[in-house]
Amino acid sequence: MKIPSLRNICALGLVACLGGCGSPAVSSAEMPHEIVQEHIPTDGQKEIYLAGGCFWGTELYTSLVYGVVSAESGYANGATSHPSYREVCSGSGHAETVHIVYDPAKVSLDQLLLAFYDSIDPTAKDRQGNDIGRQYRSGIYYVPNADGSESADAAVIRSSLDALQQRIGKPIAIEMGPIVNFYRAEDDHQEYLVKNPNGYCHISPALIAQMREKRAAAERAAAAKPTRTFEKPSDEELKARLTGMQYAVTQQKATEPAFRNEYDHEFREGIYCDITTGEPLFISADKYDSGCGWPAFSRPIDSALIAEHEDRSYGMVRTEVTAAGSGAHLGHVFDDGPAATGGLRYCINSASLRFIPKEDMEAEGYGDYLYLLEK
Repeated sequence: MKIPSLRNICALGLVACLGGCGSPAVSSAEMPHEIVQEHIPTDGQKEIYLAGGCFWGTELYTSLVYGVVSAESGYANGATSHPSYREVCSGSGHAETVHIVYDPAKVSLDQLLLAFYDSIDPTAKDRQGNDIGRQYRSGIYYVPNADGSESADAAVIRSSLDALQQRIGKPIAIEMGPIVNFYRAEDDHQEYLVKNPNGYCHISPALIAQMREKRAAAERAAAAKPTRTFEKPSDEELKARLTGMQYAVTQQKATEPAFRNEYDHEFREGIYCDITTGEPLFISADKYDSGCGWPAFSRPIDSALIAEHEDRSYGMVRTEVTAAGSGAHLGHVFDDGPAATGGLRYCINSASLRFIPKEDMEAEGYGDYLYLLEK
């Protein structure tokens, strides 16, 4: 039977049971525990399962997110084993779900979830667009640890959902939990909107076009990303070149005075580089006035540029951040930053940084980093 006919059958079945269609929800213990999928993460890749209404649109949209390696449609967390599309429409309890494999070096789980929220109505229960029914519920399903306990992804998802709740100020209807079962959907459902560009989709064409352009821009930027190396000078060179405060902060983990430092109130466009090597670490677009007295950033240019260490000095437990390439002490990272940008506050000593205004970047040899300011 052709897919459009199946979609009609699904819709007709819905009309007959709008008062409470489908089987009642079952516990994970009652579900079959089985994962049947084609794509497997490799080489540091990760995976997540997202349910956001009709999987045709969710599959296409998420596949366009920069850093997503693959997306496949399937049926997740239902009461039966190996369901067909017809059975899912008839109340098997499965959610139309997309299994996503992604490269965390290119897109974080938090960023992937933010993109996902843009594609759904997070307040709608058991529906998206014109589709209504238990199979169209919204959900985020993570891979649990081998012993069944929550993985690190669970904390990221929970924090992300909390931030979403605070941002929209309304109850959200996105369920969260471990992936218990997943069955790859029939081949006709895979890349359906690629094969049928005019097919049904609850996600607006404008949003899909926007995500396609974002990916293309990110790929262009990645292709132009500099490959230069930034060598750490010897200790003698650092002592000769740095000021006393810069040396004390970067090499001896000192802290400069709050509110009396160079970049606390610097908000021009530009980049902030490791004072010891010149390697760019932060950009102006991610800097904000936290009121703490030191420069504050919501994120580094790339998480790989920053190393984190437990710091128990002064009777406190904090997370120290250093430049991964040079080992220079930068400051600390806290989880009291703006929720809209991930909730982090990188509190950085001005003395560990060198700011280069946008208009000087070309002359200073950083012209190939200008693309960072186009975010």
